[in-house]
Amino acid sequence: HMLFIAAGAFHQSNPSDLLPELQGRLPIRVELEALSEHDFVRILTETEANLVQQQQALFGAEDVDLEFTQDAIEEIAKMSKTLNESVDNIGARRLRAVISKLVEQVSYDAPDMKGQKIIVDKEFVDKELADIVKSEDLSKYIL
Repeated sequence: HMLFIAAGAFHQSNPSDLLPELQGRLPIRVELEALSEHDFVRILTETEANLVQQQQALFGAEDVDLEFTQDAIEEIAKMSKTLNESVDNIGARRLRAVISKLVEQVSYDAPDMKGQKIIVDKEFVDKELADIVKSEDLSKYIL
């Protein structure tokens, strides 16, 4: 996992920018490409204990059935890529920030929604995240 941590933390740094203690610890330098929308979709759907499953489990603890449609996952991936390009490229960590903001209001209301089913579709994603993606100044601070 060291490559992933180093890639995310130091992706825009030169070895001379790092602390002397770290310069010798990262002897191999590779150029990585930014994650694509397809990569984000795969991270959200194919990884073990992915963020979608984590959110479903969290809401399940409140007896709320949370369902993400495929078009919602694709829209989350698209917005994450857009934010990475326009604000700061933090890689897959962007997904956690986007999904947290996406379900923020619903998570506050979840204790009062026992037994209900919430469907997160493209329209839901657009409604909850549209202002943040459009406002670059705001997205710097929130996501």
